[in-house]
Amino acid sequence: MTDDPRYPARIRLNRKPLGVIGTALLARRNVLELIPELALRQPMVSGRTGLRWHMVMDPDALRIVLKDRVEDYPKSLITQLILEPAIGQSLFVAEGAHWRWQRRAAAPAFAQRNVEALGPVMTAAAEASSRRLAQGGEVDVFAETVAATFDVISDVTFSGDEGFDRDAVHGAIDAYIAGAAKVSVLDIIGAPRWVPRLGRLSSGGDLRRMKRVADEAIRARARTGPRQVPDLLDLLRAGMDPETQRRMSGAELRDNLLTFIVAGHETTALTLAWALYLLAFDPEVQDRAAIEARAVLGARAATAADVPHLTYIRQIVEEALRLYPPAAFLSRTSRIHDRLGGREVRPGDTIVLPIYALHRHHMLWDDPDRFDPDRFAPGVERDRFAFLPFGAGPRICIGASFALQEAVIILATLVARLRFSLTARQPEPRMILTLRPHGGVWLRVAPRA
Repeated sequence: MTDDPRYPARIRLNRKPLGVIGTALLARRNVLELIPELALRQPMVSGRTGLRWHMVMDPDALRIVLKDRVEDYPKSLITQLILEPAIGQSLFVAEGAHWRWQRRAAAPAFAQRNVEALGPVMTAAAEASSRRLAQGGEVDVFAETVAATFDVISDVTFSGDEGFDRDAVHGAIDAYIAGAAKVSVLDIIGAPRWVPRLGRLSSGGDLRRMKRVADEAIRARARTGPRQVPDLLDLLRAGMDPETQRRMSGAELRDNLLTFIVAGHETTALTLAWALYLLAFDPEVQDRAAIEARAVLGARAATAADVPHLTYIRQIVEEALRLYPPAAFLSRTSRIHDRLGGREVRPGDTIVLPIYALHRHHMLWDDPDRFDPDRFAPGVERDRFAFLPFGAGPRICIGASFALQEAVIILATLVARLRFSLTARQPEPRMILTLRPHGGVWLRVAPRA
């Protein structure tokens, strides 16, 4: 990690060639350290570490991979090996026709009217989080945002059913990410999927427990019927592919619900924690945000109806997503001979999408390591494929509007009531499955006068 007082915490990228073992060891510590420094100034970087790979930072090439020829660039074997044991062939992992029908069946659940209807749960979580933080002192705000967003996702998924054991699911998710989500040497050299990755074999107990809890909650809902205000489980149970009339089976419901639980709380918690760190890093931005939040909210917590009026808070969320994108390192596999960024791509090549490098690229952003929410002010133009916190194209994150609404509601409520300042402990960006602050985000919290 680099230490420059002008910039918030950033990663020291790789400046020397790595062999297979070096690559695997570095990937297990911090995947983002695999990115060469050159990737911040070149549209594409290629190499070989067992497998041929190409890192793509060129927006035109990214448009081809993510939108124009998405079927030719499916998710990589590494992605499948890491995620399938936890979430099966759900939306995030599935390809082709199996992905398409699930996406069509799930889409109504994430329609804007349904996202807005879930706003009261987010408002309640924001209110509870502000009460806990109002006690003041030095606080790991990442631990707090994880608690707040997990409350939201479990409530909007299962309506707070007593049969849904939040602690068991949360513990299983953490254990899985800490162990099984790490890249192995076998992944780096391109060993076939039937060769066991020992680190993932040991996660079986945690995963079975997590799936059992979800299965029991789904069976209980089948007995009791839908809630008066439908939650995500109700909406997915009612969902149907309009082309095939197919509905999700119990196992498909479970895997997709677990996908939304994992993605729906982890990514938003990270965005909020990094946003609070950035506000502590720049008190002037924090004061400007507080003025907007207080003008819109007064003494109450934010609601879904307030989100369109909290424009500067939204800009802060987007700048946090630029500097610290939760999904900071993606990969695809080429099925075809192609040319991307002027380079030959062969079938079987790994296409790396280093979103962290894209968002800090010197050809795309002015002074890219600087924290500046005005990059996202209304009317500021940029290439659509230069900013990809939720991906793009047909596989763009189905829950993007849900995540943004939740982040704005919670951040506005907190910054209107509380002041955050830095401590001696600086967070270290470190990615395993998501871009987490290693050691937490420790800030000093005090009520605003």
